[in-house]
Amino acid sequence: MSEPRIADLPAALAHRDFPTVGLWNRLEGRPRTTDFGRALRAEVRDPLWLLARQWQLGEFRATDGGSPVTATYSVVASPLTRFRPDTDPVSPPGALPAGRPLETVAERRPLPFAFGTEPISFDLRLSLGRRWLKLVARASLQHNREVAEQYVARYRITLPDPNTEADAQRVAHPEVWAGTQAVAGRRMDGYLLYQNVKGGGTAADGITGLRRQDRDALNALGPRLIAWFDQLIDQPGAVSPWDPRRLEHRFSVAAAGPGGETVLSAPEYPGGELDWHAFSTAHDDTLGGAGATPAALNRTVFPTPARFTGMPLPRWWAVEDGRTNFAAVTPDSTDLARLIFLEFALVYSNDWYILPCDVPTGTFAAIQGLAVTDVFGARRWITPAGAGAAHDWQKWSMYVHGDAPGLLLPPGTPKVSDGPALEEVQLARDENANMVWGIEQTVRMPTGDPRPGAEAAAETLAFRRRLRPPTGADDPRAAPDDPGAAPAYRVMSSVPEHWIPFIPVHVPGDNRSVQLQRATMPSEVDGSPVPARTALLREGFDAGNSYFINEEEVPLTGTRLTAAYNRTRTRTGQVIVWLTVRRDTGRGGRSSGLAFDLLTDTAPQ
Repeated sequence: MSEPRIADLPAALAHRDFPTVGLWNRLEGRPRTTDFGRALRAEVRDPLWLLARQWQLGEFRATDGGSPVTATYSVVASPLTRFRPDTDPVSPPGALPAGRPLETVAERRPLPFAFGTEPISFDLRLSLGRRWLKLVARASLQHNREVAEQYVARYRITLPDPNTEADAQRVAHPEVWAGTQAVAGRRMDGYLLYQNVKGGGTAADGITGLRRQDRDALNALGPRLIAWFDQLIDQPGAVSPWDPRRLEHRFSVAAAGPGGETVLSAPEYPGGELDWHAFSTAHDDTLGGAGATPAALNRTVFPTPARFTGMPLPRWWAVEDGRTNFAAVTPDSTDLARLIFLEFALVYSNDWYILPCDVPTGTFAAIQGLAVTDVFGARRWITPAGAGAAHDWQKWSMYVHGDAPGLLLPPGTPKVSDGPALEEVQLARDENANMVWGIEQTVRMPTGDPRPGAEAAAETLAFRRRLRPPTGADDPRAAPDDPGAAPAYRVMSSVPEHWIPFIPVHVPGDNRSVQLQRATMPSEVDGSPVPARTALLREGFDAGNSYFINEEEVPLTGTRLTAAYNRTRTRTGQVIVWLTVRRDTGRGGRSSGLAFDLLTDTAPQ
């Protein structure tokens, strides 16, 4: 049944003939001027109406809590005094250098000067030699020039043989070969002298025709060369904090506090920015740092409410700053960090106060007590959240290292200059070949300059092919005979020589756990193993040791390792340079194209 049509709507509304007909009123502003300045001022015309609105919104509801006026606290800032690399179980702890950024102590790596018997890092070798010849020229010797020539002849840079495969890395690359020719026999290899003096020898060893006072003067210059180079580039001691099996830095620091020694360990530091969240408490450990407890700092300050851009205003008629719109943030239900941040910003932001507390860097600061006086004169003793009967280790709290109450301020540096990557390795999974590849994206040449790994590998392979042409029919590189069938059989395909394989093997004594072991691919020239050209993947290679990586360190996204020089300044202006390794997320899986038992089409006869 269709509804009746209303012919006269005003009459129907007046006589209420149809009860279902509704009536709506709409209020619209009718501006009488083009100036809205007075309207936007929101002048108060009826204070009683405003008070009624405040009562409706609960602004008159008392909470029996006064605002804080003053706060008195006592804090103990214990300086970090001990350091220990955790890569070696028997590594003894030592004193943490004072006034040094912790990144320099935790990230520094030894400088590689040789890959097996092949010398590298000629930039540093020449710098050491140039520095020594300057010291000799300034010394009061009888024949400075003749002495300098003897040092160049004794610690000379030899010219490689272009017809020997042992010198392939210094001959196969045009830039390296040209640079080696320019300095061979003309410049001094200062690292050889550095090794001699560092190993217990004297600087004048092997130099003839010297007077006694000249020999003593040269021997006195040896420690100066050692001190200059050790200060030029910071290097670790006998044990480095870098763990090649886990691909991260591992170390511990300690401070002496009121309750004894507090040991904080950084078991998974990838490199880069070092802050408090990289550390956790090590309860049953000691670094021998127990000592005098520093005096407590007592201060009385004025608390101020926390303020930030876009925070909700507590009064109902105020308008927030529109530059920051927290309501536009739409986090997922699993994004806990963003949910916690939004809850603080939108709900509890006006309940927080800020107390100024200045403590020096490089300390572990612990609050011993906090007393707050409010506007009513009441004084309250404030305890940490979760302390006492409400303490539960499963509760999460910010800036807490396990059960150690306190805040760690590492002796870091505000700015670090990163040098170009000298070595870059991409550890990627190859699902088709069921292995992991260490792809040397960037390798360090013998001159110290970085070079793309694919170019360096191609130049080395071309040089070896020219040096060793096919010898006969038994050589795999010899031209094949005329095919007797359309398909040809190949045992395996080739892989670029800058791809280093890691194969899965069982952990000793465990039939389920798997680890990754570095392997080698046969060369296309003679089938000999192709060694890695980066110090990151040559771990233990020169000593004849195997290299293992935990299987979980290479996820499906891969792992990226970079080695570069970093430079910074301390608070006193001292310049510090160190070689470091950083670990980042990779670029996903890679396919090497490695395949076995292949049938390929032969050329037509």
